[in-house]
Amino acid sequence: PRTGEILAMVGSKDYESTDSAGVKFNVVTQSLRQPGSALKPITYAQAFKEGFTPASIVMDVETKFPGGENQKDYAPKNYDLKWHGPVQLRNALGNSINMSAVKVLALTGVKDMLQLAYDMGLSTLEPTKTNLSRFGLAVTLGGGEIRMLELTNAYGVFATGGMKHDSQAILKVSDQKGKTLFEFKPTSGKRILNEDISYLITSILSDNEARKMVFGERSYLTIPGKTVFVKTGTTDDKRDNWTFGGTRSRIIASWVGNNDNSPMHPSLASGVTGASPIWNRIIKE
Repeated sequence: PRTGEILAMVGSKDYESTDSAGVKFNVVTQSLRQPGSALKPITYAQAFKEGFTPASIVMDVETKFPGGENQKDYAPKNYDLKWHGPVQLRNALGNSINMSAVKVLALTGVKDMLQLAYDMGLSTLEPTKTNLSRFGLAVTLGGGEIRMLELTNAYGVFATGGMKHDSQAILKVSDQKGKTLFEFKPTSGKRILNEDISYLITSILSDNEARKMVFGERSYLTIPGKTVFVKTGTTDDKRDNWTFGGTRSRIIASWVGNNDNSPMHPSLASGVTGASPIWNRIIKE
């Protein structure tokens, strides 16, 4: 996170893996995928910028949002298909409650949230006129496509106390005579978030108490003896499982899915059972 250097990348099942068109494919850099709930921390970061706190309360009750002219009302559901009543934002984000995230976005505004996402490095979420007409409140639940590497980098902004460092895959290039043609020089980065906002997000995402209602006390998201912030994501029809998170010195992202975007087996029900075991093994190492 402090330099943007890519320490390891596995872009597909193996080097020869292809997409549905038979072209060799790197999921990390090329694929446009919906991130599911892994995008929610950016919504809450925008809310904290606008004066909300982890103790602020939203009502997690059945709610319909007007869909606009000739559009159906939007009625999001929670992953556990339950309503939890008044919920503090700490527990809403920790337990990844969908309705709460949608309500927070409705209060802060889609445009401001997309601007923050774009500033954090998500190039596909720029608040252009096209995107603003395409994305509604569902964008906080992962309704907009992102690149895995860019969202990994965005989590690095939380890790560094709000500083963004562009990802770097190459440190040095030399010719056959040893002359240096290119050498990466780390920079101080660009401030995107105030340090207190980043702290609040990482504090919530490392709080096992704040997520135990949905994830339990002994999930793959807990690393005994270590403070690690982490968020999962799952998309509709079980096409994508995600886990993003880490520490001040390492950010790790894992994805489980099919290169051709076909649904996975129903037993891979969430980021907790799909991508999190992989993330857990790597972060422990």
